[in-house]
Amino acid sequence: MSRRTVSWNTIDRAGHNSRPKIPAGLLSARAQVQGFARFQRRPLVVAGKFDRSAIMTAAAIAATGLQERYGLTRTAALSTALKAAWQAAKMARTAAAH
Repeated sequence: MSRRTVSWNTIDRAGHNSRPKIPAGLLSARAQVQGFARFQRRPLVVAGKFDRSAIMTAAAIAATGLQERYGLTRTAALSTALKAAWQAAKMARTAAAH
C-alpha cells in the first residue's frame, strides 16, 4: 500500500487562488456612479426599469476616472466601470422596490 503525502501549503494556496479577484477601483467606481446618479439627477432606474442610457453615461464618466487614478487601459477601465454601474443600478432597483 502506497502512502500519499499531503502538502497543506499547496491546499491552502489553492483555496486562496480560487477566490474571486476584485478588479482595481471597483468600489470607487461604484461610488462615482452613485454620485453621478444623485448629483446629475439621472436615476439609474426609472419606474422599476433600468435606464441604460444613464447607466452607460455614468460608466463612461467612471471609466475616465479609473484611467486617471489607476492607469488602466480604456478597455479595462470601462469593463470595471460597467460592472460597478450595473451593481449600483441593481441596488437602486432593489431599494426602490422596498
